[in-house]
Amino acid sequence: MRVLIATDAWRPQVNGVVRSLERMIAAAPDFGATAAALTPEGFRQIAMPSYPDIRLALATRRALAGRIAEFGPDHIHIATEGPIGWLTRAICLAQKRPFTTSYHTRFPQYVAARWPIPESWSYGLLRRFHGPAAAVMVSTATVEEELRGHGFEKLVRWGRGVDLDLFHPRPRSVLDLPRPIFLSVGRVAVEKNLDAFLSLRLPGSKVVVGDGPARADLQRAFPDAHFLGVKEGEELAAIYASSDVFVFPSLTDTFGIVLLEAAASGLPVAAFPVQGPRDVFAGSGAAVLDEDLRSAAMQALRIAPEISLELAARYSWTSSAAQFYGHIRRIAQQAGYLPREAAAASTGVSSVTAFGSGRGVEGRGLPRRLPA
Repeated sequence: MRVLIATDAWRPQVNGVVRSLERMIAAAPDFGATAAALTPEGFRQIAMPSYPDIRLALATRRALAGRIAEFGPDHIHIATEGPIGWLTRAICLAQKRPFTTSYHTRFPQYVAARWPIPESWSYGLLRRFHGPAAAVMVSTATVEEELRGHGFEKLVRWGRGVDLDLFHPRPRSVLDLPRPIFLSVGRVAVEKNLDAFLSLRLPGSKVVVGDGPARADLQRAFPDAHFLGVKEGEELAAIYASSDVFVFPSLTDTFGIVLLEAAASGLPVAAFPVQGPRDVFAGSGAAVLDEDLRSAAMQALRIAPEISLELAARYSWTSSAAQFYGHIRRIAQQAGYLPREAAAASTGVSSVTAFGSGRGVEGRGLPRRLPA
């Protein structure tokens, strides 16, 4: 099974969408698939208005269709609602090809935080985008309920995971700062509501990992906070494990992979009682969710690391990928792009990280379209 994932979010961006898609591509061989990402790489790009770190592809429909045809997918998954996503959607509709989509970002709330555009208008546009999809993948029950309330249909669940081999408690601290250390990780942008964290009267130190368009303004407004920029891999994992509480001030995230990374590192979480934190931590005791974020942060200091570790152990990228490829295989089989007897037992297939950027694609021995 050959799966092409169309996404406007890709490296050098570092966010939950990119991490999730990279994980799905890496897991493809375990589910009898070759997966590739159709990204802005190789196209002329412009900066996204108000968010210059995000580059939008100036692709033509013809060029994009050529890349799709070259790869010859059995299924196309559209991960984002940007230029790549809209063009890929148009191509799928013109070819009467079934496709799936996923809902990662609460764009109506993000847009409303920047411009005076009613959320109802944004939801209308998103309904139009996702409406023709054979299935719309959402991360949690709360997101599913919210979207159904806005008229979305064909919603299916696709959860997230955490890399327990990378994120775990460590004996040595890499942060030489007064304690307790309150940490936040993610995009430094207006929709992340970081000023709600940075304006709190807290003892010890506040640390922010990440970058984005709001960083310069926040550094000027909160000179006592420590902004470390983008960190990844072992360096990021060591920072998590060196902190005392993870503070998640966002009101708009649909999930928040950083919540799981913090828990896997033994950190308790302080957050507002909104979707994302509510879905992840319900009944676990690993977080304090309170409208008073300062109170939540101080109470979280009393949570034992073992409780956080127990919660993180419930999540895996393997189960996440099983959901993802399970939905795709079912739809590809129903559409005749994949024979029903082609079960997950298919082996010996490779995955790739990007397509159409001059990199080779492995697994070329597979047919362009498997006979029904």
